[in-house]
Amino acid sequence: MDLRLTPAEAAFRDRLRSWLDATLPTLPPKPDRDDWPARRAYDTAWQRLLFDAGYAGVDWPSGHGGLGASPTEQLIFLEETAKARAPYVGANFVGLLHAGPTLIVEGTEEQRAAHLKGILRGDEVWCQGFSEPDAGSDLASLRTVAVREGEEYVINGRKVWTSHAEVADYCELLVRTDPDAPRHKGITWLILPMDAPGVTVRPLRTAVGSSEFSELILDDVRVPVANRVGAENDGWRVAMVTFSFERGTAFISDVVESRNLLAETVATARATPAPGGGTLWDDGALRRDVGVLAAEVSGLWSLIRKNVSEASAGMIPVQGASVFKLKFTENRQRIGDLAAHVLGRASLAMSGPGGHVVEDRVNTLAFTIAAGTSQIQKNILAERVLGLPKEPRWT
Repeated sequence: MDLRLTPAEAAFRDRLRSWLDATLPTLPPKPDRDDWPARRAYDTAWQRLLFDAGYAGVDWPSGHGGLGASPTEQLIFLEETAKARAPYVGANFVGLLHAGPTLIVEGTEEQRAAHLKGILRGDEVWCQGFSEPDAGSDLASLRTVAVREGEEYVINGRKVWTSHAEVADYCELLVRTDPDAPRHKGITWLILPMDAPGVTVRPLRTAVGSSEFSELILDDVRVPVANRVGAENDGWRVAMVTFSFERGTAFISDVVESRNLLAETVATARATPAPGGGTLWDDGALRRDVGVLAAEVSGLWSLIRKNVSEASAGMIPVQGASVFKLKFTENRQRIGDLAAHVLGRASLAMSGPGGHVVEDRVNTLAFTIAAGTSQIQKNILAERVLGLPKEPRWT
């Protein structure tokens, strides 16, 4: 793909910048991070603004309600919104970046008609019901079962770390539909309405005190067979499609944020007096670390270009997705460590001018675990990409 801007793409950037300049000052203050009804209202209102302006689903096909933009235009959109510090997708994260793209690839026409426009308009908020208390990152060990009775599945089990469950309308749910099949063969991907009888949501607290995750308890929940995405017992393959979007394209704004955090760290170092005179920026080792991290961020951005190009061409960025997820999360944690080093004693508290940097660093501790641990990514690359022998399984 050619990322030199054409006149049309340069005009797209100019229009977007003008729209952001005019729109962002009109937004109300962001609500408290634990006021989830208010956060849903804020995030969905922003999504509706994007939809009305023609910027919702920039990378989605125009036939499914998206803008059908080129890969370059999608990158322009993500870069400009991040630079302008526009609201993040927030509560719309799972719907826009996981469920919607998965339905486009794997859903039926009825499922696409029922959900895609609602996701793009901000009318539907989705959560993700993949992880379980006893499975950890070993997704194939999931125990939540669904037994088919006529034209319904009856679901029982528990999910954990369910993002935005408190305010979600639907959940992308993985269930075991054949307990006798090999672990990866008896799983099915279902659309779960969150208001179905038998669904209980219990909020959880994260390390920084926020509550974007919940525990999900499913007690004789009935879901129509028509809500199944893909074939029965083929959910593992469908889930890999979902993960490919999550790992390959869902962290793009975070890379721009990594650039911002690194630049902020440099500015802090330049302004902080060193014990022996001068500033912290006079430390050659610090400048070397900044240079290495900046080069890695640049490399990650190139990998994003490749992943976005593949996704926009209807391909699933499996290889680049795992490489990106593995390297991005490690890079972000090291940037957080460097920022903490520059902050010194101020890195011990989330209050004060550097509090947001401290909170960001704590949050990055989860990055190498969420969406498949780094160990899982290494196994994927070794076994599926490089064709190395499978890791020994201990039972």
